Amino acid sequence: MAKKTKLKIIPLGGLDEIGKNLTIFEYGNDIILVDCGMAFPDDDMPGIDMVLNDISYLEKNADKVRGIFLTHGHEDHIGGLPFFLKNINVPVYGTRLTLGLVEHKLKEHGLLSKCRLVRVRPGQTIPGGDSFEVEFIRTNHSIADSCALAIKTPFGKILHMGDFKIDTTPIVGDVIDLARIGQLGNEGLLALMSDSTNVERPGYAMSEKTVGDKFEQIFKNCNKRIIVATFASNVHRVQQIIDAAVKNGRKVAVSGRSMENIVEISILLGYMKIPEGVLINIDNIKKYKPSQIVIITTGSQGEPMSALTRMAYSDHRKVEVTKDDLIIISATPIPGNEKSVSNVVNELFKIGAEVIYKSLAEMHVSGHACQEELKLIMALARPKYFIPVHGERRHLMLHAQLAHRMGIPESNCIVMSNGSILECDDRTFRINGSVQAGKILVDGSGVGDVGNIVLRDRKHLAQDGLIIIVVTISSEGHKMVSHPDVISRGFVYVRESEKLIDDIRHIVEDSVNECNNRRLSDWSTMKANIKSNVARYIFDKTKRNPMILPIIEEV
Repeated sequence: MAKKTKLKIIPLGGLDEIGKNLTIFEYGNDIILVDCGMAFPDDDMPGIDMVLNDISYLEKNADKVRGIFLTHGHEDHIGGLPFFLKNINVPVYGTRLTLGLVEHKLKEHGLLSKCRLVRVRPGQTIPGGDSFEVEFIRTNHSIADSCALAIKTPFGKILHMGDFKIDTTPIVGDVIDLARIGQLGNEGLLALMSDSTNVERPGYAMSEKTVGDKFEQIFKNCNKRIIVATFASNVHRVQQIIDAAVKNGRKVAVSGRSMENIVEISILLGYMKIPEGVLINIDNIKKYKPSQIVIITTGSQGEPMSALTRMAYSDHRKVEVTKDDLIIISATPIPGNEKSVSNVVNELFKIGAEVIYKSLAEMHVSGHACQEELKLIMALARPKYFIPVHGERRHLMLHAQLAHRMGIPESNCIVMSNGSILECDDRTFRINGSVQAGKILVDGSGVGDVGNIVLRDRKHLAQDGLIIIVVTISSEGHKMVSHPDVISRGFVYVRESEKLIDDIRHIVEDSVNECNNRRLSDWSTMKANIKSNVARYIFDKTKRNPMILPIIEEV
């Protein structure tokens, strides 16, 4: 009897983490992908610029991949595309603004002419090979043109919600298409994959319009120059800042590369409406009084090289913050960024500027659904199975519990991990095995050339420093021809630790002599002996473990 083909759902990223979203749907000879994101490095990844998904499984099955379907234009959903498309060049489907951002990204990597981008509208259905059909369904999020995806498979439809909230008064466009989600529920939905980011928050996410009202209130009563830091991708938020500036007779300047790029793309595609003469170049801000200017900038997360951080540390070439400035941070710190944001706020206060941030005023609303919105989607969709996505482990588990309270059997609430294979046919729906799924680190132009060992070394160097020991020996007899050189970097200041350095020199000489006496004259043995003896001594004296790098020169 022939083995029946099963549908496979394989998340490569986005679970047990925020970022790197990429999910595989596979049946027979067809694979389609939902999103292709990246993640920003953690604090324990020194020197790393971004983190990508390990796509080894897809590279082995590249001939099956029929296309990438994008839910929206945030970096954690599109940021990995240039690296992916260099290896596997397949069509990319997305809405207008989403593809506008993708185009810019591909242009930077010199890939735009080689890639096929297919623009779709909410309500449109696209085939994904012979096995799948993907319908784009309008949602609301903190970026325009966001969509959920209803994926028709041989065993039923699966609704992937992407990132969403229910905003009944959106800034641009229509409200989320709840009617279509309810219709899918009536037709019978096999599974719902839903955003878990805000599952810990009760109630509803506030409408984006409430932030606009707050901006107008603050701008109206302010005689200072106003600097607003927010997410570059939040086109609605930027539009509301501009609207408040226009109402109060202020010019608007933009600072930060990503902010400049997204404003330019949004204006070009018609997602941002700015009256003529309002937008000015950052170089021209000194031509106006402080009360006539609003600067919109990146840096709401305290990123080290962002425009706001450079302003806070008086390192920005165009903007010098003074006590006559009002700075508004219109974003909530992403978990892990709290300290960076606090440092920036503290520096701004030291300068004497007035700062409005999360703890002082409601200047930000989330783009992710809270508990009541998540429950409403479940009630409309009425899926047979529930798969929480987009969140850390606690978010996924709490979301599964919420689904169970909504009436979905506990056995039908499936919490997955990156790399898990969820297999489905007309009788079963269960996790069965896994594929390779990990992190590929990007450092400068190097992709994947920094692994765990290199990271471990970087952390070791950052924590304890480095000692380089240079030993010169004769080619005949392997005797030392001079005293060893001891170089310290990040461990101790040599001039203030002469006794310690002299002791290390003596230990090195003894280690070389010991090897010669035992006729162990190969360099690797000599280096290992020097390293272990010096390390033991340093730890006894300082309780530190610097990296020790012996170098042997032969003359």
